[in-house]
Amino acid sequence: SGEAATLNNSGLVYSALGDKQKALEYYSQSLRLNRAVGNRSGEAVNLLNMAYVKRDRNNLPEALKDIESSIAIVENLRTKIASPELRSSYFATVQNYYEFYIDLLMQLHKTNPKSGYDTKALEVSERSRARSLLELLQESNANIREGVSPDLLEQEKSLQQQLDATEKRRIELVSSPNPNPDLVEAIDKKRRELLQQYQQNQTQIRSTSPRYASLTKPQPLTLPEIQKQILDENTILLQYSLGKDRSYLWVVTATGITSYELPKRADIETAARTFRDSVTHPRYREIPKRVAEASANLSQLILQPAAAQLGQKRLLIVPDGVLHYTPFAGLSLTQAAGQNASNFLIAQHEIITLPSASTLGILRQNYADRKQPSRTLAILADPVFSLDDERVKGKVTQATTEKLESNNLGLSRSSRASNMSWPPKRLPFTRQEAQTILNFIPNASRTQNFDFSASRRSATDGSLANYQILHFATHGIANSEHPELSGILMSMVDDRGNPVNGFLRLTDIFNLKLAAKLVVLSACQTGMGQNVKGEGMVGLTRGFMYAGAQRVAVSLWNVDDEGTSVLMQKFYQKMLQENLAPAAALRAAQIEIMSQEKWKSPYYWAAFMLQGEWK
Repeated sequence: SGEAATLNNSGLVYSALGDKQKALEYYSQSLRLNRAVGNRSGEAVNLLNMAYVKRDRNNLPEALKDIESSIAIVENLRTKIASPELRSSYFATVQNYYEFYIDLLMQLHKTNPKSGYDTKALEVSERSRARSLLELLQESNANIREGVSPDLLEQEKSLQQQLDATEKRRIELVSSPNPNPDLVEAIDKKRRELLQQYQQNQTQIRSTSPRYASLTKPQPLTLPEIQKQILDENTILLQYSLGKDRSYLWVVTATGITSYELPKRADIETAARTFRDSVTHPRYREIPKRVAEASANLSQLILQPAAAQLGQKRLLIVPDGVLHYTPFAGLSLTQAAGQNASNFLIAQHEIITLPSASTLGILRQNYADRKQPSRTLAILADPVFSLDDERVKGKVTQATTEKLESNNLGLSRSSRASNMSWPPKRLPFTRQEAQTILNFIPNASRTQNFDFSASRRSATDGSLANYQILHFATHGIANSEHPELSGILMSMVDDRGNPVNGFLRLTDIFNLKLAAKLVVLSACQTGMGQNVKGEGMVGLTRGFMYAGAQRVAVSLWNVDDEGTSVLMQKFYQKMLQENLAPAAALRAAQIEIMSQEKWKSPYYWAAFMLQGEWK
């Protein structure tokens, strides 16, 4: 109610003025009103504010009771939202509740180090992240459309077709010589309405699906479960939580947990951006001293406190915030990394990243339930992007050119959002890369789609489910503003010189049915996606995991085409000829490459990271 909100605001004012007692009185009155009218989210806000005041007055146990009640309400409200997108965005708005809860538990841990508060803080961190992803992964193994009314499924199909048609019409309008602004505005409005209807339809399918109803909400793992299910004696978990005043790192081994207080989020962000720039910037990346300094500075902040525990163990890293974009492989614990490759983190450790530790638990369950593919490798590489490509033989007319341009107009916009030139350039080394990889495998267990056949159709026709490894050597677009516009670029022209839809969008990827041990996106910036707070990267990785991939290898920046090609050839050789697990194979390839003068800068080898299963 309005009165409750006014009382809560008065409490905020008194708290800011330093009159904590008065603030508490106003919060308590607001809480009574909110409870009387059943305003649950108002109640959660009151309890959070009361917890802040009690912590400021050093009454930590009472603050803990309030924040726990507040979080219980938040989690309950979250489960009542049927749409995964809306659940994610609601969850993003309450991340500050979790941040406060974690910080309070870690303050309590300081005063009572034997009471298990640090364990509880780790479990709260696990509860605060990748929840929608966990639920999506659980749902991915159930056919949630079974038993849903045929009318809803018919409506779903019709909306998809209308969306396609509207998009096509919009592109034709915008690419005409003098587009009519009123018509463009009208079609944009129609597209927004259709998208809204489509999301409502998806929500209805979920809320009326017997299969969906019987899915129990997956619970994030507890510390003993993480130790038993996720780790072994050679593997440790590094879980980060970045906060406004302080950040935390939990180091979990199969038998213990240690926690460390790190600097505030802003300090870590500055060091991480400087490091990333020094590795990727064309002028800086070839200056070993500059890279080494930036690497050492960030490592001091986020790794040094735990250095003694790392040994040579495998590192499972659950990043937070800016650390999702950080190439951990290129970090180093000594200033001398520039002179000596053996100081880079990857030289001592296998490194795998995860959206949350619980994600791995559910990926394993899903994978165990899938039918194992009988064939080894499917490659889609070197597609045809433009009509002036030498592979387009037929007569290219003006009309065809215009049609291709209009087909690709929406794409060029998403490529702008991801800093990519348009039309995309052919990647000459991808073919060589693909040919070399194919040589490791007998003809009968592989398939290749080059040129025109590296198409959206061949990616979506269902045959990819028969392969253990899927390799896409082409451009990826990661659109941070609108993750649903992210995707992979396939051939945009067919063998008769006609323009075709060559964009494998995130929604297409979600609908693939795979059972792949590994999906490799050997393209640019595929690891980037929108960072919805509490979800980590909502990028292509998540789409492929939903589709049934156990691991995804992605890159964090546009990598040199030839450098990638050399790295990929080594990676597959280690995996297919030396039988190394993907994570071990990637590390071995990175170590081999960095020892060569031409490729020694982390720019060439540190961009690639593996997400998912380490075994």
